[in-house]
Amino acid sequence: MILKICKKTIIFDLMKALFVGDASNLHNCLAQELRKMGHEAVVASNGSMWMRTGRDINLFRGPGAWGAVCYLARLLKALPLMRGYDVVHIAGHIFLTLKPEKVQRVFDYLKKHNGKIVLSALNTDYYYFKACHDGHTFRYSDYMVGDEPSPYVNSPEYEAQCQQNWTKPFMRRHAEHILENVDGAVACLLEYYMTYKPLLGDRVIYAGIPIDTQAIEPHFIAEEPEKVRFFIGIQRDRTVVKGTDRLLDALRRVAARYPDECEVVAVENLPYDDYLSRMRSSHVLVDQLYSYTPATNALLGMAHGLVAVSGAEPEYYELIGEKENRPIVNVSPLIADDIDAQLSWLIEHKSQLPAMSRASRAFVEKHNAAHLVASRYVEFWNSL
Repeated sequence: MILKICKKTIIFDLMKALFVGDASNLHNCLAQELRKMGHEAVVASNGSMWMRTGRDINLFRGPGAWGAVCYLARLLKALPLMRGYDVVHIAGHIFLTLKPEKVQRVFDYLKKHNGKIVLSALNTDYYYFKACHDGHTFRYSDYMVGDEPSPYVNSPEYEAQCQQNWTKPFMRRHAEHILENVDGAVACLLEYYMTYKPLLGDRVIYAGIPIDTQAIEPHFIAEEPEKVRFFIGIQRDRTVVKGTDRLLDALRRVAARYPDECEVVAVENLPYDDYLSRMRSSHVLVDQLYSYTPATNALLGMAHGLVAVSGAEPEYYELIGEKENRPIVNVSPLIADDIDAQLSWLIEHKSQLPAMSRASRAFVEKHNAAHLVASRYVEFWNSL
């Protein structure tokens, strides 16, 4: 592949890439784009669980003991197919549905039988958990809001998901083993970049989340709507950590205050394609509360022409160098009644929604189009 940058020709060899694990279709979207660019790319994943996203090697684990047996058999059968790649990307430290010591054995196998191995920093791990609690990396996070524990820490979700395990010695040892043996890391969100930059220096980059804008035909808000239709997707096991519970409560309060000017569409744990179908008919996507950065859900909505209510702190815009087009409606857990105020503003200024709709699509095309993000990955691989 030949890229022309600053009138100089840089030749990138075609790469053979393996992605192990996935989250919200990120690796699958990257793989599809890399193939368009002439590279070979294979995804081995569980299809992002209930999202049922695409993969080439199915590593889904069913429930119960029989599900575990079938999963191990499937993995053992797949391992010989996961050799001989130029680069392997793992989806976080726990990139398989196994205990850390077993994940580590697969990691060592992948490192032995392939070229470069790179961490996709795209979910919670030991180092991110530590950064959230150190008192200076973030003003707020999934785990802390200012100096106080977040609602998630005091919820049944936290206990059920064994979040306290991130502090245990066995998890620290696993994280250290991964970090010592990867060639680099690619962060999909500002938060993960802020976590890994002090640890890896130039061996970590921020690449963003890829969105296949070429495959998405936007449904722009053509004129001021009579009623603003808010859309919110609920992940049953991540309601509190994403702040969806607080966002939904605020939506209901605002809807009661403006019954003739807005409506709320709430869906729960829909398969990926069904979810997108329901989302497209709305005007505003209400995403998450405790993030500095718009993630996959918000960016997908924006690519379709929706206005996103999500995280978009000044540090995020500074990182991506965006000074003019800032269409994301940022909500802060640090400011009392901020959610209600921002949602009410959208209703009271609904005449601005058509312009915000087009600005949202333009933002994704500029910063998150799949070909741009994939090119950042390839450039990084060649720098290692």
